[in-house]
Amino acid sequence: MKMKFFIDTHKGVTGLVMILLLVLYGQWANPTAWVYVALHGAYGLLWVLKSQMFPDKQWEQPVTWLYGMGAVWGGLSLYWLGGWIIMTQGVQAPGWYLAFCIGLYSFGLFFHFAADMQKHIALHLRPGHLITDGFWRFSRNPNYFGEFLIYSGFGLLAMHPAPLVVLLLFVGAVWFPFMQRKDRSLARYPEYATYRQRVRMFVPYLW
Repeated sequence: MKMKFFIDTHKGVTGLVMILLLVLYGQWANPTAWVYVALHGAYGLLWVLKSQMFPDKQWEQPVTWLYGMGAVWGGLSLYWLGGWIIMTQGVQAPGWYLAFCIGLYSFGLFFHFAADMQKHIALHLRPGHLITDGFWRFSRNPNYFGEFLIYSGFGLLAMHPAPLVVLLLFVGAVWFPFMQRKDRSLARYPEYATYRQRVRMFVPYLW
């Protein structure tokens, strides 16, 4: 079974899991709970659509069911921690805070999905060329930067450090090593050295 099957199914059921928690813990009248359901649930469904329309080849490798359910499903389930905290503790964020989280999440959606679409089209139309324009003018990994903003957006809704700790663990243990491997792979392009000096790895203009 391909790794994308486990990723897509997990992200696809996220909204349902959050609604189930909302019902179990009686958070029907909690606006923060519903905002979390909308943000995290919508992101999961959008990911599944993206996987069908412009898939990422790195998720095509076959894995065992044990790895898929243990490592992939188990690891991704850590992202549900923010929703669990909101539902079990009845977290209610103030209006300005909800607006901030929604804005952060929206900006992340734009960066993540549009950058992946640009990469998909660029590699289809001009295979073998280094992408340095569009979103790649701002970051060497704009899709990961966008995903960081997405997870930060609904993770902050819990008003608890745990979801951000989980996110930073993923950045350090999974995302950053992948970005380093990508750097080594793209070093084969003669223009990459100059591009790397000009554009930051992750956060535009900072890091």
